[in-house]
Amino acid sequence: MVRIPKPPKPVKSPPVTAVDDDDAALFRSAIGDVRELAAPPPPEKPRPAPEPRMQERDEAEALARSQALAWSEATIDAAEALAWRRDDVPEKVLSQLRRGGWSVGAELDLHHMRVAEAERWLRDFLREARSEGVACVRIIHGKGPRGDDGGSVLKALVDRMLRQRAEVLAYASAPEAMGGTGAVLALLARMRPGEQRIR
Repeated sequence: MVRIPKPPKPVKSPPVTAVDDDDAALFRSAIGDVRELAAPPPPEKPRPAPEPRMQERDEAEALARSQALAWSEATIDAAEALAWRRDDVPEKVLSQLRRGGWSVGAELDLHHMRVAEAERWLRDFLREARSEGVACVRIIHGKGPRGDDGGSVLKALVDRMLRQRAEVLAYASAPEAMGGTGAVLALLARMRPGEQRIR
């Protein structure tokens, strides 16, 4: 006959007794002063990969040189009439400009200037004319100097610069009595309220 052993009796855990004030005071005196630990700092963000700044600067300078070279070599046929207006400028304004219907308030003659010199003069002239409240200016570019293809270099410079200047609303080749295709009349935007005038 096989005897099956009886399962062991469960061991009772001692009852949990509340910690009285004396025990708590004894515990605190034993461990001494307690201070709260500061939270650990967050992990650092990974550093960005190094940028090839020198290479980017060299590429930007090379691009600027190539653009300046293309600018100085560009030409326009000396007899070609120029005309351009911003999208928000009515066609009738450009037609009036072509006929010389605006009173010219300032004039710049770029004859015999080199491209870099003419560019500097034209930029300063436009800024100063607008600052003085001039609405229409005449720019004489002449029909030379000529490029290798026989076109006018200064005329191409004026055409490109006027299109890129924020203060220029429209321009057109002047009537024959005012220089014909050797000059342009340009209409300038008014100064905005609070815009700094040049002295």
